[in-house]
Amino acid sequence: MDVLQHLIVGFRVALEPMNLLLCFLGCLGGTLVGVLPGFGPTAAMALLLPGTFHLSPVSAIIMLSGIYYGAMYGGSTTSILVNIPGETASVMTCLDGYQMARKGRAGPALGMAAFASFIAGTIGVIGLMLLAPPLARFALKFGPPEYFSLMLLGLTMVSYLSQGSMIKAFIMAGLGLLLSFIGTDIISGVSRFTFDFMELREGVGIIPVLMGVFGVGEILSNAEEEMGREVFTQKIKGLLPSLKDWMDSKWALIRGALLGFFLGILPGGGAAIASFMDYALEKRLSKHPELFGTGTIVGVAGPESANNSATAGAFIPLLTLGIPGNAVTALLLGAFMIHGTQPGPLMMQRTPDLFWGIIASMYVGNIILLILNLPLIGMWVRILKIPYPILSPLILLFCIVGAYSLNGNLWDIAIMIFFGVLGHVMRKAGFEGAPMILSLVIGQMFENAFRQSLLIGDGSFLIFIRRPISAALIAISVFLIFTAAFRRKIPQTN
Repeated sequence: MDVLQHLIVGFRVALEPMNLLLCFLGCLGGTLVGVLPGFGPTAAMALLLPGTFHLSPVSAIIMLSGIYYGAMYGGSTTSILVNIPGETASVMTCLDGYQMARKGRAGPALGMAAFASFIAGTIGVIGLMLLAPPLARFALKFGPPEYFSLMLLGLTMVSYLSQGSMIKAFIMAGLGLLLSFIGTDIISGVSRFTFDFMELREGVGIIPVLMGVFGVGEILSNAEEEMGREVFTQKIKGLLPSLKDWMDSKWALIRGALLGFFLGILPGGGAAIASFMDYALEKRLSKHPELFGTGTIVGVAGPESANNSATAGAFIPLLTLGIPGNAVTALLLGAFMIHGTQPGPLMMQRTPDLFWGIIASMYVGNIILLILNLPLIGMWVRILKIPYPILSPLILLFCIVGAYSLNGNLWDIAIMIFFGVLGHVMRKAGFEGAPMILSLVIGQMFENAFRQSLLIGDGSFLIFIRRPISAALIAISVFLIFTAAFRRKIPQTN
């Protein structure tokens, strides 16, 4: 009953005219971001974050959250009509969605993607609403050693589940931690790694780094590649899936929603891994696996259900523990901190309107996205035909304006451009940016938890093993590292 009362409070916040408008704008912007190939939600949120500085914390987070789950919706449109995933999580939708479009079934494919996203997104938000309060109560048992071990596990999981080399992922996580140490030590007041640059005494700004790696870096990477956009131009009709489509997809929708939600909770899990794993699961369980890749509706419903449910699951560790599990939630944590709010186990007690307002806005956002997606498909098709050489200078202009507006300082633009070039080089060398961004955002909390733990334990490292929760989390981290090392050696012994 308490949950329902809190949810009513949340809807009062979410349905305030300003918050409703920002939720709509976030969903619309997120869908546009998902539609545009090569421009993900992280880049869009980094660009728009400076524009939220004058908003209240709840309004800012509602808009940024709308961009996140809106991008999951929009990515399917590009996958089905252009055979280019607008967002990483929509890669698997290309396999069957585009084949359905070639067979003249683009309408049902787009319709099923929209309905699967709505159904799974709603299931995910219900799961978030039910699991978040008990998890937050459990998190009250956490002290500095437990938080250190949890953040260590988060960094390990992000590296373990990275798509490329795990060693490279660990290198990027280490680089992010080093960047987080730049500035003035809050305990001793000594400047660290500043190389006598006055501008670095306050540390490296999270927003310029984010905008550089995910904004400028994306522009440079896309400029090198010719993205052939063969837009499906036949008239799209019959957006409502048939009864047979629904019967074929019903269990895929449920499995995708549940699998995506629980993978979204895991640090490093995310929507992309959820959609990949769900597609593999559906193919394995299917009576006709040979149909996958030829245009089966299940191949659209399952992955789209999984990636949208995963976005709701990703909010659980962020809101209840204050720990981000991927680059997008790391950026959201940065937004919370910029607005003077610390998500975590006490958030429900201290700022219940913010906590429940965000959850209620996700219900509202799912409805807005369902209403938006179907009628606006024609407009998205026209946007897809805009040449990238026209879009990229506009995106770069937004990056520069956004970086400068932070402090009115050219130094932030220089940092953004430096990390943009670095991000481009990293991509070419096979290094992912997500582990670096995650460790940069949580670096200070990670260091503080470590130092506080040593103070509690009188300088002894055994404090991390003596406490059961901390010991269990460290054991899981060690197990994952050894598993990854063993997995790498298997091909060499065969």
